Amino acid sequence: MQIYLVGGAVRDELLGLPVHERDWVVIGATPDDLLAQGYQQVGKNFPVFLHPESKEEYALARTERKKGIGHTGFNIDANPNVTLEQDLQRRDLTINAIARDAGGKLVDPFGGLDDIAQRQLRHVSDAFIEDPLRVLRVARFKAKLHHLGFSIASETMALMKTISASGELQSLPAERVWREFDKGLGSPSPDAFMQALYQCDALQALLPELEKRWRATDNLRGAAPNVGERLLLALRSASQRSANIAVRWALCCHALAANAQPANLRSAGQAENDSARQAVASACARVCAPARPARLGELAAMHANFMLQAVKARPDALLALMERGDAWRRGEEFLQLIEVAECLAGSAGHGEESAASLLLLRQALAATENIDAAEFVANGLTGPAVGEAVR
Repeated sequence: MQIYLVGGAVRDELLGLPVHERDWVVIGATPDDLLAQGYQQVGKNFPVFLHPESKEEYALARTERKKGIGHTGFNIDANPNVTLEQDLQRRDLTINAIARDAGGKLVDPFGGLDDIAQRQLRHVSDAFIEDPLRVLRVARFKAKLHHLGFSIASETMALMKTISASGELQSLPAERVWREFDKGLGSPSPDAFMQALYQCDALQALLPELEKRWRATDNLRGAAPNVGERLLLALRSASQRSANIAVRWALCCHALAANAQPANLRSAGQAENDSARQAVASACARVCAPARPARLGELAAMHANFMLQAVKARPDALLALMERGDAWRRGEEFLQLIEVAECLAGSAGHGEESAASLLLLRQALAATENIDAAEFVANGLTGPAVGEAVR
């Protein structure tokens, strides 16, 4: 029995990045061999075990053969004769197909070291197209490693487009899609994640609302020539301002509902646009976005443009915005909504106006969040009169 460190841990060590988890592959063993040594089997579909002390994952070397549609449509063979090279060959990218033995020797049958040196994300084999999830994974690795100069090899991008055109992306479980969005948008370069999905035509299947609007002009002025470029600029800003996934997802929702809001809004009521709400709800359901990112996305789609011009609004319109945003019960979320608008501000070209508007909203929240209805009740008000007094 031979044991090798494989995958992301080897890759990240070679790149000088922090290693958060370590995965191991076991050659020449059976499940009974590992169970006899105290390992705990955890994989239902794959022969994966937890080490009795470190609790790190150890997987028997295996091969995979496609038998159906989607991410899980594979026959698994994990017999003791499967070699290390056969196991590495089933992996997605060459940089993830490097192993290291107990003595520190690297095993690199597919040129992963060269691709690390050349900063290339390249598929291991044409079997890449058998798993549609790899489109999202490659986009995620692009976002993770973009700051180190990595790009997607042209031949790999061609295979990603083939997968996108096949219809198999629609077969992915929505929960699994969100997991990749969560990681991709949470990466150092969330703009690179979304740009890669657009370039490989994956948005047509995953977020058709955004793909449709990507090249359209919007009603925000500024340097961005279209909705897609504005989103990339805003996500770039978010990578510096906020690591919150809800904020980054809300920027995507704002983009996919672009032009749902009229230009030069003066009233938050005008932002109640059914098409924006429906577009966001559809997208969030399709990728199984959790409740908080979904809600913030809806608020951003309906109100962010207005917020950039809030300094021009009447007090009653500002109050209506804060009520619709549930600012006093969900103060943290309302501050995140302001963060969304701040990320947009840099690409919208409003300059001093947007800065003053967003400062005004922060000040308005701070000035009103401690108002106590009990004071009005103590003065004899009841029922609707209390609400009016608070307003």
